[in-house]
Amino acid sequence: MSKHNHSRRDFLKTTALAGLGIGLAGMAPSRAAGAEPGFGAVRSRAKNISQTRRRPAGQKPVHSLTTSPIEKVRVGLIGCGGRGGSLLKDLLNIPFVEVTAICDVREERVAMMLKRAGDKGQTPRTYSGGDRAWENLLRQDNIDVVYVATPWEWHCEMSVKAMEAGKHAFVEVSAAVTVDECWKLVNTSEKTQRHCAILENCCYGRNELFVLNMAREGVFGELTHAECAYIHDLRGMLFKLGTEGDWRREYHKTLDGNLYPTHGLGPVCQYMGIGRGDQMKYLVSMSSPEAGLSKWLREKNPNDGRHAGEKYVCGDMNTTLVKTELGRSIMIQHDVISPRPYSRINALSGTGGTFFGYPNRLALDDPKKYNLKAKSSHGWLKDDDFKAMRERFDHPLYKQLQERAKNSGHGGMDYVMSYRLLDCIRKGLTPDMTVYDAALWSCILELSAKSVQEGSHPVGIPDFTRGDWKAIKPLGIATT
Repeated sequence: MSKHNHSRRDFLKTTALAGLGIGLAGMAPSRAAGAEPGFGAVRSRAKNISQTRRRPAGQKPVHSLTTSPIEKVRVGLIGCGGRGGSLLKDLLNIPFVEVTAICDVREERVAMMLKRAGDKGQTPRTYSGGDRAWENLLRQDNIDVVYVATPWEWHCEMSVKAMEAGKHAFVEVSAAVTVDECWKLVNTSEKTQRHCAILENCCYGRNELFVLNMAREGVFGELTHAECAYIHDLRGMLFKLGTEGDWRREYHKTLDGNLYPTHGLGPVCQYMGIGRGDQMKYLVSMSSPEAGLSKWLREKNPNDGRHAGEKYVCGDMNTTLVKTELGRSIMIQHDVISPRPYSRINALSGTGGTFFGYPNRLALDDPKKYNLKAKSSHGWLKDDDFKAMRERFDHPLYKQLQERAKNSGHGGMDYVMSYRLLDCIRKGLTPDMTVYDAALWSCILELSAKSVQEGSHPVGIPDFTRGDWKAIKPLGIATT
């Protein structure tokens, strides 16, 4: 194992995972005995993680933060792994973006990304050679936005220091691991008046934008319930050396909850105006037994037995139910272990209709309102009716960018996301996803684990807007 991988593992154990202090009862005895620094100290603070914290003097809300327009958006990228490489590809194909800096602990990755940039006529400065090389990138003047595409435990620190250096932080999911980290992001954004946007690409998928547009146009009537998930068989990846599996598997050893909530949650929060006219109030979470990852380890013996003896505590399926201030409900599921097809569920229901994804289905209370052939809501719309609704309500942002996004990752949503968020910076507008969204969607990780640990008791969800959600308007229909 390389030196930087040792350092990453040590950092993970002594910060983000150690900071949670949750799920110790299910850990291996050597861990529960205190082998990980920081568990005891933070476990005592965890009693108050549901509390909404006062806004420190001198800070101002950023839910409507605007900045001076700029002609060219200069971007620095931290993290050149699989996700970072995909993001760089899109950045290099956005006409008003210049990539001015690239950083990774692995020099060979930086060299590969530099070549890609050179092929597009760009010459970013490069940083590598150690776990703290990114701090030198933040000292570079010609950077407006820093993309953070590193392991989860680095997200908060890198984003905070980017904002303190006068740059906007665009951070990969989840934006933070602990509730404390969520508050650090919020307070730093408010103090520095810099944006901290979560790079939740699923909010920019064609289907998600389609449902958002229908919700804004009143197709679903009064919204009452949503369902979402991250269901993705990652058993093989979690044991693949040299990938994110090296560090993501660590969370399965220490936490029993929803480890990855934002892909499904982000879009449904936007549909329902969560943080913008409604707010999450509390959650209840429960997990199935842990079985699948242990079975995989036992039967596959990956990497010639080097993982023998590992113990996992995270249940194969976690289900979290959220109640909102307006009385609405959201179901969030997480399962990266079971042998089943990929799904984010992506469901929305109201008095006017219901949508379910995977596969896409739509039922309407009054199909005649849209000149459809369907007679009632007792069956899903047939293909021709669904196509008619798609043509009528496809989101203008998708329609305007679909040609440019054809070769982008995840069906084009990655390009649409980066284009839209960076276009907001170019025009001085507030991005669609603010730091309050980043904090709220990410805090489900620790809060769900706390509920599971406490026998599925309700756990309050802090209000990162500090009451401002009551006056913030829901997202409009964005165009380029």
